[in-house]
Amino acid sequence: MQKYDVAAYIWPAYTGDEPRSRMFWGEGIGEWQSVKNSARKTPDYFWNRKPLWGYVNEADPYVMESQISCAHDYGVNVFIYDWYWYDRRPFLEQCLDNGYLRAKNNDLVKFFLMWANHDANHVWNINQSDSNGSTVIWEGSQPRPEFEKIVHRVIDMYFSHPSYYKIDGKPVFMIYDLVNLAKGLGGADEAAFALDWFRNEVVKAGFPGLHLMAAAWGMNGTNLSGVDSNGGITKAQFERMGFDSTTHYQFAHFTNMNRDYLEILEDVKKQYELIDSGYKKNIYFPHVSIGWDNNPRFRKYIPYSARNNTPENFEKGLLLAKDYLDRHPDQHKLVTLNSWNEWTETSYLEPDDLHGYGYLEAVKRVFGK
Repeated sequence: MQKYDVAAYIWPAYTGDEPRSRMFWGEGIGEWQSVKNSARKTPDYFWNRKPLWGYVNEADPYVMESQISCAHDYGVNVFIYDWYWYDRRPFLEQCLDNGYLRAKNNDLVKFFLMWANHDANHVWNINQSDSNGSTVIWEGSQPRPEFEKIVHRVIDMYFSHPSYYKIDGKPVFMIYDLVNLAKGLGGADEAAFALDWFRNEVVKAGFPGLHLMAAAWGMNGTNLSGVDSNGGITKAQFERMGFDSTTHYQFAHFTNMNRDYLEILEDVKKQYELIDSGYKKNIYFPHVSIGWDNNPRFRKYIPYSARNNTPENFEKGLLLAKDYLDRHPDQHKLVTLNSWNEWTETSYLEPDDLHGYGYLEAVKRVFGK
């Protein structure tokens, strides 16, 4: 058993098995389409990385068996699946339901869900990328009846799975955008009541409780609002909601990524300190992102990307997270990584033709057995 739990987010769009994804990626291979078709945009910039494993269907259980084995070998022992609910039904569930859950070796790497309850817009469709994502296709906020459907689905389909990740026996469930959560449920107080109901339903299902995790945002380490939100959730409202822990999804959510990675890590140190001092009632699980560059999603060049984010420098970020955990011996030793496969944001552990298995090797050196 590992001393540390290393959890990598999974963006479940590298499959063509979701029919509704064709509106974004018409070739039928999911967002691999944007990776495969990346073209030179300026004389000095060409994002042309290639996956060493090919443009595989990550909703195929045989593909996932090999990826699970690789993750396990390099010290990644938890997957956090981005999980969506749009237009009264789930979206992009195939990677989890058909890939991971049907993989014969899914006992090697546990999983839990992050409800990615942000709005869906044209950012996934490169042909509409000039619209700056201004058109909302599906709203991520959900009213109470939909919320209850979501709760019963995740309890019935996932929490009871033997590989579902738990802390103190409690299934872990992460929520990405707290403003959208409150918006859909009728306000922060109503959201708190809904989360209390969620906890009760989990206990009724036979678990000792629910471990609720929130995504942290903002330059000051205390903004838990969510993506593209004006305003936010106050500290008092957040505490009323009763979240057990926070972590981050991406460094880009709290600092300027358009610079050297070592400069970014200086802000990460400050972020750890701010959250540690500002939310003493709430556990913080340290986060490390590999980098940022979402040019594969755009036709025009976006001059905003992390630089010098080599595997060696990423390892320095991992050491910061390990040090944080070692300085908090009473809390569960979990670190979150962005990510297993965020190719179009250039923040992925999967091996490519530029660094090979370099990022995975860094994880193994710091957190492996």
